[in-house]
Amino acid sequence: MRWVPAWPGPRSAREPRPRGRRGLPRLPVRLGLGVAVLVTAVAIAYFTPVFAVRTVRVDGAAAVPEDQVRAELGVPEGRSMLRIDTTAMAARVASIPKISTARVQRVFPGTVRVTVRERTPVLWFAGPGGAHLVDAEAVEYAVEPAPPAAPELTAAAPALRQAAVTVLTALPPALAAEVAKLEARSASDIALTLRDGRTVLWGGADDAARKAAVVGPLLTRDGTIFDVSSPNLVTVR
Repeated sequence: MRWVPAWPGPRSAREPRPRGRRGLPRLPVRLGLGVAVLVTAVAIAYFTPVFAVRTVRVDGAAAVPEDQVRAELGVPEGRSMLRIDTTAMAARVASIPKISTARVQRVFPGTVRVTVRERTPVLWFAGPGGAHLVDAEAVEYAVEPAPPAAPELTAAAPALRQAAVTVLTALPPALAAEVAKLEARSASDIALTLRDGRTVLWGGADDAARKAAVVGPLLTRDGTIFDVSSPNLVTVR
């Protein structure tokens, strides 16, 4: 007797379905839901008061009142942290004459932090209204009724201010602290008057490093006028 195998049925019925195929139709749905949730979250954070600015922190302000910094900052009330223009805010704060630089940062969830660097006087000159202050960038930035603890500049021309600042910042710190007055008759004729009455003839702003190197030992000698305008041939009288 010949045995005939039973009919196995259609091929599709007896082959196992590949793994993972049943989940494929649901993947686009899941991705769509995820995108929708993300878009909703961004919209809530961007357009609603959830991340609104609640606190403004000012760091580095001493001569400039914090209220003035806040006023220039101009944070819109109730606006989301994501919608504020920190670059424009920093530019407005830096426009305050006594401020040299400003940086604005977001500190989530609701704080705007402003860090400023104020200008400090390295020189001053007498003018209308009192003492005109000049910073290390040769910028005249304020007028005060009383002079600061900085050397007086006897030339107010902007071009000479830059040369004077270059000379003053080239001095050794100990010598710079002893300068009472800086006279700039021209860009190549600058003289320093020390607090003890002695005079240093500096000349121009060129060769500042070499002049700074020789002026210290020269001041140990007896004399009242010390000429380093030509650092290769210094004189004392």
